[in-house]
Amino acid sequence: MAKANSSDFHVLMFSWFAIGHMTPFLHLANKLAEKGHRITFVLPRKAVSQLEHLNLYPDFISFHPVTVPSVTGLPPGAETASDIPIFLSHFLSIAMDRTRDQVENVISSVKPNLVLYDTAHWIPEIAKPLGIKTVCYNVVCAAAIAIVLVPARNATRERPITAAELAVPPPGYPSSSVVLRSHEGQSLLFVTNPFGEGLTFYERITKAMKNCDAISMRTCHEIEAKLCDYIGSQYEKPVLLTGPVLPEESKSVLDERWGRWLAGFEPGSVVYCAFGSQFIFEKPQFQELLLGFELTGLPFFVALKPPLEAATIEEALPEGFEERVKGRGVVWGGWVQQPLVLAHPSVGCFVSHCGFGSMWESLMSDCQIVLFPQLGDQILNTRLMADELKVAVEVKREENGWLSKENLREAIKSVMDKDSEVGKLAKENHKKWRDTINPEFTNDYIDKFIQRMHELVE
Repeated sequence: MAKANSSDFHVLMFSWFAIGHMTPFLHLANKLAEKGHRITFVLPRKAVSQLEHLNLYPDFISFHPVTVPSVTGLPPGAETASDIPIFLSHFLSIAMDRTRDQVENVISSVKPNLVLYDTAHWIPEIAKPLGIKTVCYNVVCAAAIAIVLVPARNATRERPITAAELAVPPPGYPSSSVVLRSHEGQSLLFVTNPFGEGLTFYERITKAMKNCDAISMRTCHEIEAKLCDYIGSQYEKPVLLTGPVLPEESKSVLDERWGRWLAGFEPGSVVYCAFGSQFIFEKPQFQELLLGFELTGLPFFVALKPPLEAATIEEALPEGFEERVKGRGVVWGGWVQQPLVLAHPSVGCFVSHCGFGSMWESLMSDCQIVLFPQLGDQILNTRLMADELKVAVEVKREENGWLSKENLREAIKSVMDKDSEVGKLAKENHKKWRDTINPEFTNDYIDKFIQRMHELVE
């Protein structure tokens, strides 16, 4: 592996302008830099300050900021997906495409051996004439790609694909458990939405994967082998897996305010809830969620953005709620150190939307896992966790898709009650996977990825 440790090998990274994409790219950059590789990370100017603290090897990883141009429909100053509601992503995609000249100048200047990208489907058009290989690196689960973003789905048609059609797996799809239910195809209809000038989301992503030299995914064979093989056969490309690419253990400590509050409860008794940096509830559903935590009788720490109809968390709380849960419940509208909260001995359950990053964080924690997904890939992550690996439970929805306080309470109690068979099984399965995904396991994946990366450019 001496060759893989050479600082002569230079990788350029350019991901979708979302913190949830740039962060796993940077985690991979850290793993490559640890082995002696040089990385040029191209990203929006504003994102540099947001990610700098995660750059563990500044001597090997160079941030190269690009200026995000103004686009009609995009709020002034918006540079990442965190700056906008999700329905404006189309305009951010246009802005990203208009950085092409800047990205081309960087690639031409640094002449990397390899470029890793995801949604910028035009990267191969720049790299190929320069003799540079490209890898389309996907930071979502393989299931999300396999069920929607494959040629067999053939979403390019005269009429838009329907929700019912999206709920049916494409020909050859290899899983019977990581699937959508009949009413859930609606959650994937975003693939037919515009995502850049003259492109739908489906067209953009499938083009990105068709034009690259290899496809890579942030997953492992042990969890998604059949799905990865299916994607490789669909695109007739080699598939390089990086494993989960978990961040290094944080050397920081949990904010004293939360550490002190959590320390007031018994080990494994607190329920922690978060739904990512982008998702925002409507006020009635936000209140129903909080009432569900109240019903459990357990201590809870909820970290959510204020709902759509409220400027602050305080004005959105159910009537009398704050007084009733005083001393055992906290609802916070700001950022929290999620990995450190999950690692706190008092926290025993994690309720989340099952975004791919949160999925891995939950899998590596000691907490019981309760899932209430919102979008298509989160639904498939949830099925992977609850139905395939059986390490979590999914909150049952009402017929209209609504989360009821009673169903949330039942899901939490099913894993938190000591005598629950469901909870015992989830805990047992969870421990097996947590023990499997150890540092040796993850390092082995990185070493194999590096080897295949080098073979690709030889």
